Amino acid sequence: MKSELSIRYLSTLLKEHANPFLRENKKIILQFIFTLFFVAIGIWFIQHERSELFQVKDVLRSANWEWVFVGISLTVVYILLQGLMYVFAFAATRHKVSLIDSTMLFIKRNLISVFLPAGGVSSLAFFTGAIEKKGIKNTQIHFASSIYGFIGILSVVIVAIPAFLYAVVEGTIGSGEWYALAAIILLKLALFFAYRSILKKGVLYNLLVKFVPTTEVFMNDLQNNRIDKKAFIYTVLTSVVIEFIGIAHLYVAMLALNFTPSLLAAVLGYIISVIFLIVSPFLRGLGAIEVSMTYVLLRFGFGNVEAIAITFLYRFFEFWSPLLVGILAFLSKVNKLLMRVFPAFFLLALGIINIISVLTPAISERLDIVKEFLPAQAIHTSNYLVLTAGLLLLVTAAFLLKGLRTAWWFAIVLSLVSLVGHLTKAIDFEEAIIAFMAIVILLGTRKEYYVKTNPKMRNVGLQTSILTAIATLIYGIVGFYFLNKKHFNIDFSVWQSIGYTIENYFLISSDTLVPTSAFARKFLLSINISGVFSIGFLIYTFVRTYIPHENISEEEREMANNLLKAHGNSALDYFKTSADKLIFFSESNKAFVSYRISGNFAVVLEDPVAESKEEMKTCIFEFDRYCYESGMKSIYYRVPEESLEIYKQLRKKNLFLGQEGVVDLTTFKLEGGTKKPMRNAINKVIDRGFKATIHEAPVKDGILQKIKSVSDEWLNDMERTEIIFSQGMFDWDELKQQTIITVESPEEKIVAFLNIIPDYAKNEATYDLIRKTKDAPNGVMDFILVELFKYLKSKQITFVNLGFAPMSGLNDPHTFPEKSMKFAYEKIRSFSHYKGLREYKEKFDPVWHNKYLIYQHDYELLQVPTVLTNVIKP
Repeated sequence: MKSELSIRYLSTLLKEHANPFLRENKKIILQFIFTLFFVAIGIWFIQHERSELFQVKDVLRSANWEWVFVGISLTVVYILLQGLMYVFAFAATRHKVSLIDSTMLFIKRNLISVFLPAGGVSSLAFFTGAIEKKGIKNTQIHFASSIYGFIGILSVVIVAIPAFLYAVVEGTIGSGEWYALAAIILLKLALFFAYRSILKKGVLYNLLVKFVPTTEVFMNDLQNNRIDKKAFIYTVLTSVVIEFIGIAHLYVAMLALNFTPSLLAAVLGYIISVIFLIVSPFLRGLGAIEVSMTYVLLRFGFGNVEAIAITFLYRFFEFWSPLLVGILAFLSKVNKLLMRVFPAFFLLALGIINIISVLTPAISERLDIVKEFLPAQAIHTSNYLVLTAGLLLLVTAAFLLKGLRTAWWFAIVLSLVSLVGHLTKAIDFEEAIIAFMAIVILLGTRKEYYVKTNPKMRNVGLQTSILTAIATLIYGIVGFYFLNKKHFNIDFSVWQSIGYTIENYFLISSDTLVPTSAFARKFLLSINISGVFSIGFLIYTFVRTYIPHENISEEEREMANNLLKAHGNSALDYFKTSADKLIFFSESNKAFVSYRISGNFAVVLEDPVAESKEEMKTCIFEFDRYCYESGMKSIYYRVPEESLEIYKQLRKKNLFLGQEGVVDLTTFKLEGGTKKPMRNAINKVIDRGFKATIHEAPVKDGILQKIKSVSDEWLNDMERTEIIFSQGMFDWDELKQQTIITVESPEEKIVAFLNIIPDYAKNEATYDLIRKTKDAPNGVMDFILVELFKYLKSKQITFVNLGFAPMSGLNDPHTFPEKSMKFAYEKIRSFSHYKGLREYKEKFDPVWHNKYLIYQHDYELLQVPTVLTNVIKP
């Protein structure tokens, strides 16, 4: 039986039903909220310590450079120890990796963790490719990484407990520190009991299997990995030494700044900061760590300026230096990820710098110089623009990772605003240099940002924003001008009304505009809300992706059909020129790609139709270039195994999808013990007076009317809708020109039918729709297929293609997606129909051929189910 859900299973497997754009934006919004939360902590800290921060610069400048060099040297040791810890973590799983590979793994994951929610934990899933090339499976890498992460938390507890006990004796520990220690111990216990539950298939194991069945694949793999105790102990010892390096960094920071060091303050300050690092959802605790460490140092007698200076220098050793090493590591091997991550990282840093710069005191000498050339209002506006640009840069950095061209333009504009703003608000040339560097980096990587935005949405956004701005301007001017003086203690002129309306529309506050009544505050709020919504909607329309939809002319479709007749070789070729497809021709016109668009993905049906393998490879290359220039990503659906080498040469990846069954009619027989159930079923259909009829083209309208009724009943009974792309739907005009086999009752009621469609594989035939009524006799499908075989034999056809059996035939899965697929196919009830489909087709003794999904990057797999679900819709 043909699978009418051969694409939908991916969607069911990963439960991806949301619109790709909205889903991705939800993640970005959540990340942005987490970012603002922790940056807000830093902002509060900066504002609270505003007067001391100016003195911190002088303290840092007077640092002892010999001790600073010691701190940097410890950072080098710290990075190498992190690599060594990975070596032992892999050894604990009985796998060997080199110190160089493991150190690079840490450096890269440490860098990417800045951009990820729960960065330290979620980064453990990245950069497995280099280790996989050493022959270590992906799931085994994740297992070793889990050990690394688990021990990283365990070592904090090992160091923290004796330190806290000593602090209790000394009487220097408060309730806040106890809460922090309790939290980390509870987290460790939770992880330990979760691990034991999984190993022993306890309560947590059963709950996970019940609510997230696909996790059983990973948990079973976890159970099968036995830990080498000796290597595990070495991993713990290395991690403990890393904690001591962190304490040493804080102690050295005290010495470098010429303060009297305190070992206990260094220990507790470090432990508390690491606890915040572990629980931080984003940006590796940026802001929260600075506040918590400063607070601990203050409790040990350091002054405000001293505590802040020590914290900043410690963060340079422990956070910024490894991050810089990570950037240099990526620069040493330029790749696509670098071209996306590095500019986004730089924009993120510039955004934070902008915020800090506005909230810290300006250098008075520079500010005095600026005041000679610019009015106070212009300086105030510059501060506001720099702050706003900083906040928007945090969001823009996330959109840059998506490759949006509009995000690149936003980044350029915001960087220019930052550059000018820093110079005009207080001649902050240090920050202006960073903004200039961001512009240079963006210009250098401009080709990486090619995903277009929707011009119609952009026009709607512009029109809406302009109309809203005009309406708000009229509303504000009239409102201010006619407001009673008591609301603001100002009798507004026309120009004042215009100025204050514009300022509040763009959320610019003014010291001279102070509301004195509830009505005045609500009036200002109404203007603010109009500005927020119209600007927000404008930004949304500017980042809404655009994909070109081109119409195919009849001449082009005819040219594609001619290529099919000359070079077609697949049962799917018939659908490659159907009305739902777009067609891309190679420059030589000797090959073409058949595809549909969903979101910013171009989904290609199988291989290109081509004159030769070289023409096919050239066509794929040219189509990928076209997709790149159009802001799309290409994926190839149901590619045969014999074509994989071509895609590998083009550096593409593949994922096993299932198998296609082909019956050899020269060997197929109904005789034998294994065919007895089928013979019995067919005989019962015949005994009840049912017969098969062949309807050659052109099929009579009366027959089409009858099979239309069968089709509608089948769709309704199966609770399905028509789908397309890799199969057809009930199309009256097409079916009229095809051969149709029907099964009729003694009363001449049609109870089942199938239609034979063109098959371009040599000596092969296939069918498309195979449908029956609810009251059709059992065995009617066996009966109609055997009748099909008889008919095809009479036409000298050697093979018949039974179609696709999704997820089946995966006997030796290697990757986690493949293991998940095999598990779902064998054990999850909602996938049982795929198993039943395979078992049904097995009755006809077909030869099975592997089919694959071809893609470029692993993260595309997250979007593929939704994309494929969309392309099968008529």
